[in-house]
Amino acid sequence: MKRFVIVGLGNFGSSVAEALYGEGHDVIALDTDERAVDRIAPHCSRAAVGDGRQVETLERVGAADADTAVISTGDDVTASLLATLALRDLGVPDIYVKVISHDHARIASRLDVTEAIFPERESAFNLASRISDRGVVNYVHLSGALSIQEMVVPDTWVGETLRDLQLRPEHDLSVVAIHDTTTDAITVPPDPDTPLQRTDTLIVAGSDEALDAVTEE
Repeated sequence: MKRFVIVGLGNFGSSVAEALYGEGHDVIALDTDERAVDRIAPHCSRAAVGDGRQVETLERVGAADADTAVISTGDDVTASLLATLALRDLGVPDIYVKVISHDHARIASRLDVTEAIFPERESAFNLASRISDRGVVNYVHLSGALSIQEMVVPDTWVGETLRDLQLRPEHDLSVVAIHDTTTDAITVPPDPDTPLQRTDTLIVAGSDEALDAVTEE
């Protein structure tokens, strides 16, 4: 079990807190809004009203012993950055920051956060990939130009094996797993000598450019 501290209890922060607590972790939730704290209280280990920018407040709620922090202070970029500094001063090893702009993300990265999360942008990319006519079932942007997507098997690949297709040397792509949609079985790592079926989907990792090239074939 890990200890997490969540600073900021809007929709994003509250959802993260509830999800982590549901997985059995020790979750400390902190916000200056008493109503937000009251709402999350049944769904975390400890909920407190306080200013996450202050080292003393964070120490009081037990943040110094946290393994990971998640900062989600809405549109208040200053509060986000000051909370990051305060958690760094306490020695919290992993800090994830929800950002609202590229500039916010750039500054957060300069503070050596574990990850700057841009949920609205990521959701937009995921939706665009799912609804475009590219045979993409699911899409997850990782960082930079790297992504993972679940795609249907193109018609020209049906009956071929991964060894035949040579996706790594030919397309600079790696197939992480094969999902048999008829049985919902996922094979990790995939067998390179098993012929691909029309009912399979492929979980593929690679650059956005390489993924686009394959799905547009």
